[in-house]
Amino acid sequence: MTELTGEILKTDDDQRLVFGWASIIEEGGEPVVDSQGDVIFAEDLMKAAHGFMVDARKGGIMHAQQAGKAVEIGAVVESVVLTKERQDALGIDLGRVGWLITMKVESDEVWKAVKAGDLAAFSVGGRGVRTPLED
Repeated sequence: MTELTGEILKTDDDQRLVFGWASIIEEGGEPVVDSQGDVIFAEDLMKAAHGFMVDARKGGIMHAQQAGKAVEIGAVVESVVLTKERQDALGIDLGRVGWLITMKVESDEVWKAVKAGDLAAFSVGGRGVRTPLED
């Protein structure tokens, strides 16, 4: 299994857009282990991504909170989960499976950090039920 981070791939200075992987769950046909040691399946990633887009769409900074609520810095404006099946339907093979997003950054401070390279990846927070994998 591989361990990867959700890297930022491109920025658009005029619109303050940041594009990249929110989550990568498979690389080269192998499951990816996240920073908590978990493996996420495509159907679970789809549910999480769809739920986020329906219920939240807001982005925060480094999972920070004030008064029990996330500190909002912008919103996700594009979202697509590229499963193997979807890639096959599109006639592409990215060599990985995951969730691509574009975020519009409203915070001046956060935009400066993105441009400086201090924020170079997305980090998705969430809750789930851990189920041990069988060998």
